[in-house]
Amino acid sequence: MLPPGKPLSRFKVLDLTRVRAGPTCVRQLADWGADVIKIEAPPDGKEGLGGDRDNSDFQNLHRNKRSLTLNLKSTVGREVFYKLVRNADIVVENYRPDVKNRLGADYETLAGINERIILVSISGFGQDGPYGNRAGFDQIAQGLGGLMSITGAPGEGPMRVGIPVADLCAGMFAAQGAMLALLEREVSGKGQWVRTSLLEAMVQMLDFQAARYLKEGEVPGQAGNDHPTNIPTGVFPTSDGHINIAVAGGIMYERCCHALGKPEWIDDERFSTTAARSKNRIAMNAVISEVTKTNTSEHWIELLNDAGCPAGPINSMDQVFADPQVKHLEMAVGVDHPRLGRFNVVNQAIKMSRTPSEIRTATPDQGEHTDVILAELGYDETLIAKMHKNGVV
Repeated sequence: MLPPGKPLSRFKVLDLTRVRAGPTCVRQLADWGADVIKIEAPPDGKEGLGGDRDNSDFQNLHRNKRSLTLNLKSTVGREVFYKLVRNADIVVENYRPDVKNRLGADYETLAGINERIILVSISGFGQDGPYGNRAGFDQIAQGLGGLMSITGAPGEGPMRVGIPVADLCAGMFAAQGAMLALLEREVSGKGQWVRTSLLEAMVQMLDFQAARYLKEGEVPGQAGNDHPTNIPTGVFPTSDGHINIAVAGGIMYERCCHALGKPEWIDDERFSTTAARSKNRIAMNAVISEVTKTNTSEHWIELLNDAGCPAGPINSMDQVFADPQVKHLEMAVGVDHPRLGRFNVVNQAIKMSRTPSEIRTATPDQGEHTDVILAELGYDETLIAKMHKNGVV
């Protein structure tokens, strides 16, 4: 049973997703209390696109769900699915656009069964258009959506981001869309079709870089670790590694100069204005580097922050989760798995004072809850056994 009082505990979600963008969306709903039924194909001995079920990635993506195996290509399997739809609030899928039509999981069909249903569809490039039926992968969207052209050091060629940012952002936007549709349904009484794609998510996430082009016609290029407009902002060497320094505006620049022991830079004509610092970026970075490499990262981080100039370490993954602030924010949270034991997964970034998110259960084994869910729908033991025998579940 789901705990009462969670923000989404009164809603039921049917999860048809695989890989990452769709599961990212559903994870948001599950962690905030929704009753999620993950509908999976019955075991066929092949490894699906989700990869190894016991690995860290899969376990992090699919917690807080129940698993039902169901062959949606069979008549009986589809009948079971439609029975679930009658009492569900949200269906999430990230098939290629034509696949849901073949499976009878398109919005018109589902709305004919339950007019309050919200169908959330995540695709690679949109539900239609020139690229509508292409398979979508994160790196393809990073390139097509422009991110790789502004990532990496100047002259070194395009560079992908170190996380599947298009997948993750599409999943987060899809979850936001689902909750917007739930809010609108309170007024209209009707569900609707929510759509997003890796490409749309990537273009929206370009944000100010895209705005520079749309308004000024400026095509941004690669700036490496430097900020495109706030200078000096970037990575600087220290005696034991590297740090980030971020300076925005004249007052913060003056603070930085004083903290580094170089007040003369304030009136230096090469650096005295934002425009001058932009023109002389290489020289600015070089003189700062000569100073920062004379002492440790810890020394400069403390000194600069105390002066009101943002600075921070460049942590490896182990250092991230050892960081006292990350620990304070409880960004690693434990979960107990009946086979794999206890391990940590990544916690939610949103914190709420009365109704927090919760990692209630580990990722289920494939079909772990099939018989229980079928019994909840009214199927007796004989019918359930027949479904198993016929490969429906």
